[in-house]
Amino acid sequence: MYRGHRVGVVVPAYNEQELIKEVLSGIPDYVDRVYVVDDGSNDGTSKAVQEFMGRDNRITLLRHEKNEGVGKSIIDGYKAALKEDMDIIAVMAGDNQMDPKYLPDLLDPIVEGKADYTKGNRLLGPEYVRNMPKFRYLGNMILTFLTKIASGYWHIMDPQNGYTAISRKALEKIDLDSVYHWYGYPNDLLVKLNVYGFKVLDVPIPAKYGKEKSKIKYTKYVAKVSWLLLKDFFWRLKEKYLLYNFHPLVFFYLFGIFFLLFGTGGVIYSIYYKWIQGGANFFPRAALSLIIFMIGLLMFMFAMLFDMEEERRNGAVQ
Repeated sequence: MYRGHRVGVVVPAYNEQELIKEVLSGIPDYVDRVYVVDDGSNDGTSKAVQEFMGRDNRITLLRHEKNEGVGKSIIDGYKAALKEDMDIIAVMAGDNQMDPKYLPDLLDPIVEGKADYTKGNRLLGPEYVRNMPKFRYLGNMILTFLTKIASGYWHIMDPQNGYTAISRKALEKIDLDSVYHWYGYPNDLLVKLNVYGFKVLDVPIPAKYGKEKSKIKYTKYVAKVSWLLLKDFFWRLKEKYLLYNFHPLVFFYLFGIFFLLFGTGGVIYSIYYKWIQGGANFFPRAALSLIIFMIGLLMFMFAMLFDMEEERRNGAVQ
């Protein structure tokens, strides 16, 4: 146990036969249960885990017949941990990127009631990101901004960081079957946590890169997660500000988006009308479109300010 709390660790693994033993050997003694989820690996991942189980009776091996996604693996690990009455469930990936010495930093805020969900943050300063590939860093920053808007957690950074811990209370409230199954699961989970009013806290944890090879194709990944976040954004507005508790910021968001799109379309049409069709009165058309665009931008910014204030009022910021 850790400070009177039963702790479970979920280890999603896909083709990690070379690294999985390093991960398992590093899990601290105070962890009560370890749930390794082999997500349809076609190498010796399960065999390596089974060999290690002879030395550590805390480990449970769950297996998917086919690759169902890292999000699905973590969901299944969460469900197994809930069945065994774990109080806090952490996630440590099977590629050995997550240093176990920082696990207490994730657990302490939950134990002390300061947060319901804690996550690593590698982006707090140059000392934390010096080992992160630049292309990955750029993609992370883009998704950080989009996740802030979609989730309403304006204080969070590095939403792709999978080194997390969550309370039993939060897991029992969320519909786990609705969480995205693939690499966008941490972004999707943040949106759901916000709708239910849970406190989220960033924990500074340095980036760690070694022998592992990323399985993410970043071009497709950013596009897919961006589309997921767009859908999540509108779902959050509906659930949190229309159904659960009405707030006028939803109209600022919606009208802001409408005017932004209308104004952008007007500028594009003005340029087309002037330079392709040779039409007159370019400047009045363009000026009106720009005014509409600026009105939309101001409305969207006001909506973000209202959203930030709502986050502070609900105590989501620590």
